[in-house]
Amino acid sequence: MTLVDLTRTLVSIPSHEDETEAGDFIEEWLRRETEADVRRDDAGNVIARTGTGEETLALVGHHDVVEPADSQRGTDGDEYAVERRDGRLYGRGTADMKGALAAAMLAFRDADPAGELVFASFVGEEVGGVGARHATERGFEPDYAVVGEGSTNYSGPDVTDVAIAHKGRRGSTIVARGTAAHASEAGAGENAIYRATDAVDRVRDLKRPSVDVAGETLEGSLTVTEIDGGTAMNVVPARCEFTVDERTVPGERAALERVEALDEIEWTVDQDWPPMQCADDAFADAVLEAAAGAQDEHPEAVTKPHATDAGWLSQAGTECVVYGPSEPGEAHTDDESVSIAVLERCRETYRRIADAWPRSR
Repeated sequence: MTLVDLTRTLVSIPSHEDETEAGDFIEEWLRRETEADVRRDDAGNVIARTGTGEETLALVGHHDVVEPADSQRGTDGDEYAVERRDGRLYGRGTADMKGALAAAMLAFRDADPAGELVFASFVGEEVGGVGARHATERGFEPDYAVVGEGSTNYSGPDVTDVAIAHKGRRGSTIVARGTAAHASEAGAGENAIYRATDAVDRVRDLKRPSVDVAGETLEGSLTVTEIDGGTAMNVVPARCEFTVDERTVPGERAALERVEALDEIEWTVDQDWPPMQCADDAFADAVLEAAAGAQDEHPEAVTKPHATDAGWLSQAGTECVVYGPSEPGEAHTDDESVSIAVLERCRETYRRIADAWPRSR
């Protein structure tokens, strides 16, 4: 099966609500095509291991996708539509990230690993890293990992770079409580919306952390994204809540807890997807060397603005980089696509790093 054929097959399998069928295919393919130890955990993650050595390198992806557009569902409803034209594959999941997954599967099969080589495809990446969290909480902690999320066309056109850091995401809800009263006697109550706006002002005044990495400054952000309060035009509101989207960076966090110093304010973290930064220069350089050998352009160490499963792995102690075919603006779109040439580039890079790391056999 060629890389294009494997990508087309993976993309055609619906996996936005239930990843079981996609996981079944990956598991069966690995058992048929490799002699690796292949296992399926309780969450539905597919993990395969081959080779021996003191150090472990993992090729990591995920087989869930976001909901497809109507045009991406296919005519019979049982499969997603996949189309090839102008050197690209179009369809839900081509870029994010079944194309990279196919490249990693073939590289895993074909590699002559210098140490223990692991292939891992997680579930639930699109809904908060469910599969990666399940695996790391149960001891999945390879020494090194290449995560196949997008890193193409960051430093320039037609180049697949190596992302050595990315932002995380913390999503919070802040609730302000007051006392209801008739609006004609506003002084008899405590206006929860006023308290909420005081909290919004405090959020806006908080310092946004930043970190210097790969020759650039990776900056965090805080954005109030939703607000809801009140029950009627003539009632002083007793409750108001708003949400905050926070993009985090490795190291320091914004001091959101300071909002709770205000009267009747409660802060709840709904999601905390960790950032990632590779601290092992030798590993990052080895992936850059493998990437350079697989393409005509000169890849660079870059950073990504988006959270990935590399954050969960990094939090568990794995040194990670991100390297994959998806380009900025491709994932999650109604015309999502991936370059076939870049898929081949990624396959070759994954194989090269699997053969070369660790450097001494």
